[in-house]
Amino acid sequence: MSMTFSDIVRTAIFALRGNWMRSALTSLGVIIGIAAVIVMVSVGQGTQQEIDKLVSGLGSQRLDISPGAGRGPGGARQSASSFYTLTVGDAQSIRDEIPEVQYVAGSLRGNTQAVFAENNLSTSWQGVQPDYFVINGWTLADGDGFDPQDYTGAGKVVILGETVRRTLFGEDSGIGQTVRLGRVPFTVAGTLAPKGQGGFGQDQDDVVMVPLETARRRLMGAMGMPAGAVMQIALTVTDARNLDYVQGEVESLLRQRHRIGPGDEDDFRVRNISEIVATRTATTNLMSKLLGAVATICLVIGGIGIMNIMLVSVTERIKEIGLRLAVGAGPTDVRRQFLAEAMLISLIGGVIGIAIGVVGALLVGQVSDLPVALNGRVVGLAAAFSIATGLFFGYYPARKASQLDPIEALRQ
Repeated sequence: MSMTFSDIVRTAIFALRGNWMRSALTSLGVIIGIAAVIVMVSVGQGTQQEIDKLVSGLGSQRLDISPGAGRGPGGARQSASSFYTLTVGDAQSIRDEIPEVQYVAGSLRGNTQAVFAENNLSTSWQGVQPDYFVINGWTLADGDGFDPQDYTGAGKVVILGETVRRTLFGEDSGIGQTVRLGRVPFTVAGTLAPKGQGGFGQDQDDVVMVPLETARRRLMGAMGMPAGAVMQIALTVTDARNLDYVQGEVESLLRQRHRIGPGDEDDFRVRNISEIVATRTATTNLMSKLLGAVATICLVIGGIGIMNIMLVSVTERIKEIGLRLAVGAGPTDVRRQFLAEAMLISLIGGVIGIAIGVVGALLVGQVSDLPVALNGRVVGLAAAFSIATGLFFGYYPARKASQLDPIEALRQ
């Protein structure tokens, strides 16, 4: 009479309890492998989500143009921050001469102290043109923003980021109030809808916006900037498929405007955001695969440990196997019993490994800067690996046990 499923499980549990220390040590490899799979895959997925967040913040249809390193007196190489080669005229030419460009804006930036009554904080400012807001995904939470004459007449108006507004005004919007940026009084014309933390961990709402000419005249101080100079030009295209074409057109146009001869080095740099994001994504995918491979190796090592111990168990229990076969158990019953023991070891190790992996992933997210995304699919994958490990590595010892000759087994 064949053994029932409950009989097989009960017999397997009894056999494992007979040498519980060895069973626990055998499952250790599976525990480490499963925990490693959960932690590493969770970190990889969290990193990918951060990149996706970065993509949504930067835009996949965007180009950024900044000054490039050039040559100073005597041919000495200068850094990009030591001089200004881009102008408002460059931005306007891009807008007028490249029809595939949708939005374009030049900008200046710096740091200042924002003060209202007894409240103050150190923050960054951006001097912007009208298209800057849509290019960078900024929307107004309150107020009317800048009027056209504010841009042309260098109006002393400011739009506050949420962090600045909350620090200076608390629950009040601050619209119409006067704040000082450095020593210059500005009227609050609006507040920005909050964005929260950026892809690199920075507070995106710790910023104030002023018109470009206002920044040049009121905030830049004695920096000796050329007339009309900007620190950066950002643009978006109407169709992402035209991005590479527009990049080439922009480079050609700026070389012409800046009178750069054939073979001479550009005095600007055009950065394709989509290329940067694609590179980061490819790197992250490669690292995720590497981490997954390491975790899989740990799991395979644990499985080999199970096979090794089960083979030893078969050798130690030859007389028991022979007795079972002699009293009527079939080879299938013996095979199922040893396979059940292997799967129980793997399953118990898998459950413990899942618990350790979940806790470990949460701890990694708490105590480090690594992003972690834990979801049910990762846990389900780990559970499936656990079952498959026991089934795969337990089959050979179980098959070997079932093929023993009962008479020869009893003799031993």
